[in-house]
Amino acid sequence: MTNPADLDPRQLDTLRAIMKALRTPVTGCPWDLEQDFSTIAPYTIEEAYEVADAITRGNKSDLCEELGDLLLQVVYHAQLASEEESFSFDDVVEAICRKMIRRHPHVFGDEKARSAKLAKGFWEEMKAREKKPGEKAAGLLDGVTVGLPGMTRAVKLQAKAAKVGFDWPSVDFVYDKMNEEIAELKQETAPDKQAAEYGDLLFAMANLGRHLDIDPEAALRAANDKFTRRFRHIEDELGKRGSSPKQSTLAEMDALWDDAKRLEREKDHSAA
Repeated sequence: MTNPADLDPRQLDTLRAIMKALRTPVTGCPWDLEQDFSTIAPYTIEEAYEVADAITRGNKSDLCEELGDLLLQVVYHAQLASEEESFSFDDVVEAICRKMIRRHPHVFGDEKARSAKLAKGFWEEMKAREKKPGEKAAGLLDGVTVGLPGMTRAVKLQAKAAKVGFDWPSVDFVYDKMNEEIAELKQETAPDKQAAEYGDLLFAMANLGRHLDIDPEAALRAANDKFTRRFRHIEDELGKRGSSPKQSTLAEMDALWDDAKRLEREKDHSAA
């Protein structure tokens, strides 16, 4: 058997050979041999987020590496499926190739199909055609993946409903809804009901992002980065004084937080 380390690392078949070797009983990697679809799934989601993070940061070198990590996840799941003879990597490639061609008749179809304009609801109609005979018709929202991040799924659910007219006519109604949810959250004292009202508020916030054409997940990631950056400033400045957040008062840290905001504004102004 050829050692994958001796193969061309620029070929997809080499990656597949590596994965197969890692999953080979006795000679493979003990950790990889213990894995299954459910244990690998969290890593698949994590790698997709790391791809998005590299794109947000504009770091193409990191993006290249993270795309490789994500590709490994596809190969990993295909290897697991191949071992149980449910499907192979080639089946995965075939399925997506056929789907892309089928869903883009305006690109890959005959002359008539290529010249036709995409009608409203084209994608939903195309997906409906792909259902197997006898398969129960899905509800409008059934196709929104449950495993998506909560805010992203909320936006997709709302967007689906909006396509059939179930939507606020303007963003002003969304602000009113948010104020209503905040008032209800303030009134609740039972933990379970507080959690429910808090969820309603987040759902309304996601709706606001949709109306303002803002991706709530991206906005929250940016806010997380800003918080991390400013808190790091607090730690650095306190360190220069021979202190730390744990040894400082809230007033001291709050003053340094404001200092971090001021420095960011000055940096943005000089870059403009």
